[in-house]
Amino acid sequence: MKVVVLWSDALIFLLAISLVVFFFQLRKDPQIRARWQQVFSSRLGMMTFTVIIAYVSVALLDSMHFRVALENPDGLETQEVFYDNNVTSVLDVLSGGMGERFERTYSAPFALKSFEKQTLQDEMGRTVRDFPQLKHAGVHLESPQDKWADVGQRSLYALLMGAALSLLIILPQWLLLRNSPLPWYASWAVQGILISAAVWMVSISRYYHVLGTDLGGADVLYQTMKGIRTGVLLGTLSTLIMLPIAVTLGIAAGYFKGWVDDVVQYLYITLSSIPGILLIAASVLLFQVYIDINPDFFSIGMEKADAKFIALCFILGVTSWSTLCRLIRAETLKISQLGYVQAAHAFGVSHVRILWRHILPNVVHIILITFVLDFSALVLAEAVLSYIGVGIDPSMGSWGNMINGARTELSREPVIWWTLAGAFLFMFVLVLAANLFSDLVRDAFDPRTSLRRSEA
Repeated sequence: MKVVVLWSDALIFLLAISLVVFFFQLRKDPQIRARWQQVFSSRLGMMTFTVIIAYVSVALLDSMHFRVALENPDGLETQEVFYDNNVTSVLDVLSGGMGERFERTYSAPFALKSFEKQTLQDEMGRTVRDFPQLKHAGVHLESPQDKWADVGQRSLYALLMGAALSLLIILPQWLLLRNSPLPWYASWAVQGILISAAVWMVSISRYYHVLGTDLGGADVLYQTMKGIRTGVLLGTLSTLIMLPIAVTLGIAAGYFKGWVDDVVQYLYITLSSIPGILLIAASVLLFQVYIDINPDFFSIGMEKADAKFIALCFILGVTSWSTLCRLIRAETLKISQLGYVQAAHAFGVSHVRILWRHILPNVVHIILITFVLDFSALVLAEAVLSYIGVGIDPSMGSWGNMINGARTELSREPVIWWTLAGAFLFMFVLVLAANLFSDLVRDAFDPRTSLRRSEA
């Protein structure tokens, strides 16, 4: 086995570690700690945060890549080890080979036969048009009539196994946190549901295609799970690229005013005047040309797709900072006129210290609210970009690519709906959880919301 570390793999682990350190440092501030406690003191906050952590965990498992060593051909004696060109992740292993069971073409969820008729030969040797049996779904059944009884039996067994695994994971948490004032029981309930659902999907997928297969015969449920890493990393990385630009320029414009403010306003007004989709599409196409001209920079095909993905994250981050910059500039203009800031100027405190101690802490609530709001917006933006053909490389799992591929399927008769349904379901759960969590963060950190609550 040879470990493969892509740029996106290193970034997602770096981001995860950075966020853990960031939240750990925030706990030292009593006021910030009280506000986060307000977020997690509600059942909704616990539930949505658990869902987000579950998506992040899947993304981390899908970011541990390796290549399997190949066996030497018969009669060839050599010390050199050859590795498979296909890159495998830990998620692929835990999914039980779900991505290796290919059919010929479309098949409906839990179907035993292909969705399209093919030219076959019957037992008498005659050529007929019929729906062929699938190679991997239901091959263990003695009769097709036993399908739903078998599905029910295996589902019951899988759910019992999922409940047992949930108990093993939740019990240590209960022993440690049972006296906590936070509603951990809401998180444990969501954990139990997600773990049981994951065990059920992996177990049933060994015998059936839970969400059917696509045009190339690939399992739709597997493709949907592979899209989690793309959605989580693109939303997080693009937002983190955008934040330093917006925060730096916004604070500088609002604090120093004068020509600095004029330059910053010119920059974000000019950027806002350019259609965002056209700017992103042109940038992605230029980078694609660079990849095509320099193929020697990438040893395997996945590295090309990963480089295009990183470039897309960077482009989305660089082109989406103007709104946050406006908000921070306006807030800084207001804060810089307050009494304690003017007193700091009178006592000769340096600009750097004023910015660090007085300005930046008072715009943190805007940064946090924007982070969680833009995360879900960028996840949806990836789907739009892939729909118009300038998004994620087709070789990478992506909800946008699945939605793009479902365009022609919806015009068929009968309709092939499961590819769109799988991508929509997983994207909907992530975006809904992120939006609900962002509302709670806004309520806790926005001073105007706190003021309205105290007046009421």
